[in-house]
Amino acid sequence: MALLEVRDLHVFYGNIEALKGISLDAEEGEIVAILGGNGAGKTTTLRTISGLLRPRTGTVTFQGRNIVGVAAHAIVGLGLGHVPEGRRIFTILSVEENLNLGAYLIRSQGALLRARKAAVYQLFPRLAERKHQLAGTLSGGEQQMLAIGRALMSDPKVLMLDEPSLGLSPLLARSVLKTVREVANDGTTVLLVEQNARQALAIADRAYVIETGRIVLEGKASILATDERVQKAYLGGFEAMTSA
Repeated sequence: MALLEVRDLHVFYGNIEALKGISLDAEEGEIVAILGGNGAGKTTTLRTISGLLRPRTGTVTFQGRNIVGVAAHAIVGLGLGHVPEGRRIFTILSVEENLNLGAYLIRSQGALLRARKAAVYQLFPRLAERKHQLAGTLSGGEQQMLAIGRALMSDPKVLMLDEPSLGLSPLLARSVLKTVREVANDGTTVLLVEQNARQALAIADRAYVIETGRIVLEGKASILATDERVQKAYLGGFEAMTSA
């Protein structure tokens, strides 16, 4: 059994079916990329896994337990972190205060909290330099680092990232995704939704391609990166997936 198993998810917004039977797996320590066009269902998939949305049918099994119906904050406590699109940091709080909020589950364990914060600062030295600075005054790249760092404060076994390079310069995007690879190398499973498909496939172990709520391709990232259908889709829209 995989660390995270998603089976036959059907999710609706009113009468509109957003996910039409999504199934995927993620093993310990691997990066699994989820690719697709706008509105394909990528964000909905992550939000359903993290408990922010409830599927009409289907299961999400994490460490052998079906977590459908479990409250979102309790899912974080089980070891599943979620960095949503747009970062969602607390702009009027300092970097350090944002990290402290990410560690609310261990707020009474001072030594452990300090150790995790030190690990985040080691991963993102820029945050250590700005730990007393208001988060809203950080650059876009620094805010993304903070959003990831805040999620890591809960020591997740699975970290879900929704468009971590969105709005960043190519150099910063590469830096953030390189750090994502380092996080996975340390044993954390990463479920990655990323607009830059080439960079995502370059760091991922496996990938799924979603189109209109369905998975249309899946496999090793290195193989999908050379797939003609994938290459055509990146150049001309994801319509090529469903007609291939």
